[in-house]
Parts: sequence; structure tokens; C-alpha cells
Amino acid sequence: MTLSATAVTTVIPTEATQQALGYPSLFLLVLIGALVPVVPTGALVSTAAVVAFHQKAPFSLLLVFVTASLAAFCGDAALYWLGRRGMRSKNGSRWLEAIRSRAPEERLAQAQGKLADHGTTVLVLSRLVPAGRIPVMLACLMAKWPLRRFSRGNLPACLAWAVTYQLIGILGGSLFPEPWEGVVAAIALTVLVGAAPSLWRRLRGTRPA
Repeated sequence: MTLSATAVTTVIPTEATQQALGYPSLFLLVLIGALVPVVPTGALVSTAAVVAFHQKAPFSLLLVFVTASLAAFCGDAALYWLGRRGMRSKNGSRWLEAIRSRAPEERLAQAQGKLADHGTTVLVLSRLVPAGRIPVMLACLMAKWPLRRFSRGNLPACLAWAVTYQLIGILGGSLFPEPWEGVVAAIALTVLVGAAPSLWRRLRGTRPA
């Protein structure tokens, strides 16, 4: 028994349908990932870039870039605003406590020193270094940066972050003919990029004196 062309079209979503659902989903997930730093937003962007790379629709990759960078920027701005409210509050806030719990004292001290020396440039690097965003954000909060100043430095940081993980997705998508193979490759590359700094620190820490 064979399916008719109409039935197949009904079962398999078109590229337009995928885009209509995909971009809002990407924006929402990256936004949530910025507010609750447990969602692997880099892997999400890389996966979306693989899918866009294999689509025929024009500007797909550009839309992924705009969606991801805008969501990251809005999420960071919202989290920073909530953190500032907590700093001004007598009893703090659960959002400020969540930021503090993810910023070890050693990483926070390093972030404060780099922020004092290099200013907003550190924000760009913090977005690219795994687990570097929250300590630098807390350092900005403790330095009492206004939201406007933080946002000016965070905008290029979000753009650089979106470009980096989108390039990882494009690389994964270009290596394999099937989108799912590219997704697997992009996720593997993302995990490797995320694990590299901690692995390097461990190797340096285990070197003989």
C-alpha cells in the first residue's frame, strides 16, 4: 500500500513550516538558557546552523544568527537586571543567589581583576569561554555597572558567541551529506570546545613541579 503525494506532504513538514516553528523555539530556548545557565545553548545554535545549512530557503543562516544573538542578548540583559534588583534589595533575590552559586570565589576574583584591567573587552571573552559568563556578570554587578554599560559591552559578546557556534554548526553540516550526521558532528564539536579549557587546566595542574 503506497501513500499518495498529498499524504506524504501532510506527514513531512515543509521547510517553511520548520522555519515557522524553529526560529521561535530557538529564540525561546536560548533566552531560557541565558536566564537558567543549564541549557546547552551553544549546542542549540550549532544544531540550528546545521539544519539551516541544508535548507534551500535563502537567509536561513542569517536568521539563525540574528535569532540566537538577539535571544542571548535579551536573556543576559534580563538576568543582569534581576541581579541588580537583588543587589539593591535588603534580602537579595533568588536570581542573585543563583548567579553567586555559579561563580566560585577563585573565578570571581579572576573576573574582577580582568574586568578592572580590560573593561568591557572581558565580556566578549567571557561569552566564548565555557562557564565564564556568570563570574564576569557577577563582577559587573559587584562593580555596580549600570545596565546600559553592561549592555554596550554584552552586545558584541553575544554577536561573537552566535558567530562562533554557528560556524561550528556549518563545519559539521559541511562534513556530512545528511543533516542528522551534521547535527551529531556539531554537538560533538561543541562538547569538545566546551571541555577543552577545563581539560587544559587539569593537565597544567598535574604537571610535575
